[in-house]
Amino acid sequence: MGSRRQGRIIAFQALFGWDLNRVPIEELLCFPWLDEERKGQLDDEAMAFARLIVSGAIENMQAIDAAIKGHLENWDFARLARVDLAILRMSVYCLFYQKDIPASVTIDEAIDIVKEFGSDDSYRFINGVLDGIKRAQEGGNAG
Repeated sequence: MGSRRQGRIIAFQALFGWDLNRVPIEELLCFPWLDEERKGQLDDEAMAFARLIVSGAIENMQAIDAAIKGHLENWDFARLARVDLAILRMSVYCLFYQKDIPASVTIDEAIDIVKEFGSDDSYRFINGVLDGIKRAQEGGNAG
C-alpha cells in the first residue's frame, strides 16, 4: 500500500475520531489511537500527508460541510453515517485544496476506502456526492 493511501486511511480515521470526540487538533495530529507498532510501519510521507488532510479539513470544515450538504439528495446531513461523513470530509478537502491531485484519483481513493470501512452501499453514495461536487467545481461553483 502506498504512502498516500496509508495517509488517507489515517486521515479518515482521525476525522472520524474528531467527529465523535472533538479533541484538540494538536492531540489529534499525534494520532494517539495508533499503537507504536502501527506507527512504526508508516513512513514520514504517510504521516505528513495524513496531518495535512486532517488539519486542512478541520480548518475548512464550514466550506466542506456546506458543499456536502449542497449535494445531498433526499438525505439529512445529521443522519449521515459517521464513516461516510469522515470520508466525504477528507475527500472534499482534497478536491477543493489539493489541486495537484486529479479529482478522479481522490474519488477512486474514497471509494476504495469506504468499501473497506463503510457499509455495503456506501460507495455508491460517496461516489454520487463527490462526483456532484467535482462537477459543480468544474462548472465554477464549488458549493
